[in-house]
Amino acid sequence: MAMPTETLEQRLKAQASALGFAACRIARADAAPLAGERLRAWLQAGHHGDMLWMEERAEQRASPKGLWPDVRSVIMLGMSYAPGRDPLALADVPDRGRISVYAQGKDYHDTVKKGLKGLARWLVEQQPGSLKVFVDTAPVMEKPLAQGAGLGWQGKHSNLVNRDHGSWLFLGAIYTELALTPDAPEQDHCGSCTACQTACPTNAFPAPYMVDARRCISYLTIEHKGPIPHDLRPGIGNRIYGCDDCLAVCPWNKFAQTAAANRAFIGRAELAAPALADLLDLDDAGFREIFSGSPIKRIGRDRMVRNAAIAAGNSGDPALLPHLRALADDPAPVVAEAAQWAIERLTDR
Repeated sequence: MAMPTETLEQRLKAQASALGFAACRIARADAAPLAGERLRAWLQAGHHGDMLWMEERAEQRASPKGLWPDVRSVIMLGMSYAPGRDPLALADVPDRGRISVYAQGKDYHDTVKKGLKGLARWLVEQQPGSLKVFVDTAPVMEKPLAQGAGLGWQGKHSNLVNRDHGSWLFLGAIYTELALTPDAPEQDHCGSCTACQTACPTNAFPAPYMVDARRCISYLTIEHKGPIPHDLRPGIGNRIYGCDDCLAVCPWNKFAQTAAANRAFIGRAELAAPALADLLDLDDAGFREIFSGSPIKRIGRDRMVRNAAIAAGNSGDPALLPHLRALADDPAPVVAEAAQWAIERLTDR
């Protein structure tokens, strides 16, 4: 008996798996009809802080057709970066800096885009047609589209949650003019759980499913260029780049398998628990050397040392005072101000 022929969609998903993607689903271009309205409300509330690029291309971001009118289907893909150790392990080690899991390995933009381009080439060979690939740098609403494609659902922390991979997925998208058969959208499975809401040390969630970036540690330590508001600094603790707390406490992460993680995202040993003293001593050349090939490189030396100074001020460790005093007159005002704050905080203690 002849075996039934696999559909293009089935072969597409098999090829995605071969290229290192842990999940692949398909949505129609109009699969997230409420995304634009929610985005506009979020922007009007000022929850984007000084991420002005969110405003500037809001209409393109609101729907796939706003960016490319010819798109008919969206292929959503997830690449796992499930950590091999507890992301909260350094919470009680104040002289070490905590770096978000996703940033401890190679820059995900490069790895995910390489996989997307490989899958795009394969798809064009199977069925010619125009397409575009996106990884986090274009006005694309990846998370609502991923939910519309059945890849997962946006949890109460606003990030995507997948049944098999928890919260540890990098998302990529392929827009195509092909009319592919869509998958069923995913339903919300957060239930009555509020673990992510109560775990946030800076109260960045004004309501479930909504994040105010201006209070979010990831935004403050990565996107925000100026001085971090003083009232939020104690909550930052020893986090120097990003924050995993709301993701790490999600019960769905118990299903995430580290074996599924792409090897490119295995954390570098020197980024697992960097000493605050070493970070405070960084000049521009040293910063570039340590963080070469890492997504951390884009924030530059000044923001990293600012973050390390705030962590030092929270550490209660007077051994860090000489390092901070060396920064009190730093040419970068944002560094000097953070160092002076940390010196006063440690001296008061």
